[in-house]
Amino acid sequence: EKSDDPIAMYLNDVLTVPASLAGLPAISVPAGLSGEGLPLGLHLIGKAFDEETMFRAAQALENAAGFDARPAKR
Repeated sequence: EKSDDPIAMYLNDVLTVPASLAGLPAISVPAGLSGEGLPLGLHLIGKAFDEETMFRAAQALENAAGFDARPAKR
């Protein structure tokens, strides 16, 4: 999302930039929905050049969370 506020733009990237600058693999995994129906996520950062382990961990967490991208009916 584009913003004219540089602080807001920085805060949007504060969790993703460090991994990129360090050259580490990172992935965001859907983890369910909050009580208000908002999406929750988990950000994993792996060891350098170890994408395979990170992908396996992300898949295991996503499967365990049982997230199916559909909010519960109210």
